[in-house]
Amino acid sequence: MLLVFALVGMIWGVGQLIGLPKAMRWSLTFLLWLAVVLAQLTLPEGHPLREATGGSVALWLMLAGAGVLIWLYRMGLGWLRQRAQPDEVEDSAPKPTFSETELNRYARHIVMREVGGTGQKRLKNAKVLVIGAGGLGSPALLYLAAAGVGTIGVIDDDEVDNSNLQRQVIHRDADIGLPKVFSAEKAMKAQNPFVEVRPYKRRLEAETAADLIAEYDIVLDGTDNFDTRYLANRICVDQGKPLISGALSQWEGQISVFHPKKGGPCYQCIFPEAPAAGLAPSCAEAGVIAPLPGVIGTMMAVEAMKLITRAGAVLRGEMMIYDALWGETRKFTVKPRADCPICGKTDG
Repeated sequence: MLLVFALVGMIWGVGQLIGLPKAMRWSLTFLLWLAVVLAQLTLPEGHPLREATGGSVALWLMLAGAGVLIWLYRMGLGWLRQRAQPDEVEDSAPKPTFSETELNRYARHIVMREVGGTGQKRLKNAKVLVIGAGGLGSPALLYLAAAGVGTIGVIDDDEVDNSNLQRQVIHRDADIGLPKVFSAEKAMKAQNPFVEVRPYKRRLEAETAADLIAEYDIVLDGTDNFDTRYLANRICVDQGKPLISGALSQWEGQISVFHPKKGGPCYQCIFPEAPAAGLAPSCAEAGVIAPLPGVIGTMMAVEAMKLITRAGAVLRGEMMIYDALWGETRKFTVKPRADCPICGKTDG
């Protein structure tokens, strides 16, 4: 048996010295194993060659089985890594440079193995559009800015109202009457002057949505009406952009990442039609506990950052439900619909 291992060592040692490709070395190793197995099967018991190579075929079959299991494990691990680190945001933009102040500011990111300097550069190169500067948009915008996302767009046609301040933490009492996008811009720039904020004081409309979304890598949907949600979903599917969607009601929130181009359903696969009037009351009608938008909006920012930095596994093909009243979190799989009019004919 030692003879066989010595021959394997020679194959790999000499092969490396003479520059033999790994595929050829594996092929020679397999041929050696095959010769040993044939010797064990064909030679009579007690034969010197059979004894020198272990004396039993079972040992070599078990060794081969262990090798196959290790190979399958490595293949599975590679598949999981590929799934967890999709190439969501291209690195075509020029590599950014950081000032000493920025390096110190983002130090807690840079020391993380999953982010590091490369991930922070990707954040600075990234362009994220947030639809809505209300309950969900407020924490998402603040954390995207704090994290150093280079370009952040925010679109909303509303103005800050006193009733917003219970949960929309990006706005202040002094901002009442100010357009939400400008109030948000002011807070984000005060938090991080190194990011570019692009405010759009208008609704997301069919005539201009495609051109606007085309300027960004990722879209966060924090709106409270289905027309805007369906429009954003349709444009994101058409352009192959990931859409991070969150929703709220009273004590419960939900979040998912819709990106059929990379697998999973689109928003309209899961919600094919807007509910009838009264079945899905707005926050103004049903109420919402103040910290809940902060929880879900922050989760949306986390999903965006994972997409940008290629860290972990995003909620694509999954939906997370958070029940604040009972302190429960549930996650379940969501699948594409073959008859979906938006993504049913796209490649998943």
